[in-house]
Amino acid sequence: MTARPSLFLFAAVSLCGAGAAFADLSGRTEAGFVMARGNAETETANVKLELTKQLEKWKNTFGTSALYGRTSHATTAERWDARWQTEYRFYDGFFWFGALRYEDDRFSGFDYQGSASLGIGRAFIDAERTKLFAQIGAGYRRLRPEVLVRDEAGLVIDRILGEPEGNAVGNGTLKFEHALNDATRVLDSFIVESGADNTRMQNDLALEVKMTEVLALSLGLSVRRNSKPPEGMDKQDTLTTVNLVYRIE
Repeated sequence: MTARPSLFLFAAVSLCGAGAAFADLSGRTEAGFVMARGNAETETANVKLELTKQLEKWKNTFGTSALYGRTSHATTAERWDARWQTEYRFYDGFFWFGALRYEDDRFSGFDYQGSASLGIGRAFIDAERTKLFAQIGAGYRRLRPEVLVRDEAGLVIDRILGEPEGNAVGNGTLKFEHALNDATRVLDSFIVESGADNTRMQNDLALEVKMTEVLALSLGLSVRRNSKPPEGMDKQDTLTTVNLVYRIE
């Protein structure tokens, strides 16, 4: 559907077109690629980008990621997502936030998923070596389920779209970061989004080893889980990555 990229474009244009106020961004981008040739032919790639602008009381964050996997016979993974969050710090580590999220995963059993939410958060620890942030909110989720039709080999040969659905959701996020030493850091992000028909959880854990002032190597484990997945789909997906990270400071 033509409206799919709207959130991504809105956030990207807002971020890039904000002029001098967004001139000095911080953040990170990372990418990994695996290609095998011979008895088995596979290609897998993943990329991530997160940009942040911190003002005196305002903080704006835009993030996007993509995953693609293919064998010699068919595409086995194809997913991208985009998210935007604006925060306003009003008292001693507390902040209000507004957030948008959109996901398009061709092998999840959903044609698309998107949500908008408002809430409150707090920076419990905001030191140089250790950071701990938590937030809780409520909003609205829109999605469209689809049934994947597979052949005898398990390859997707057709997709049957369901009717779009929408409902109220509650959500929470917990982010932790700790520097084990000057070169090694542990990062973890946990997100839960729960509505009447499904609870979606995602945890991203990474061990990052610094190689230069701006480059690092990251070993990551991502777990996604739906309490009530569409028919024929597993409840849980896991993804293990080894990525090269470039820090924007």
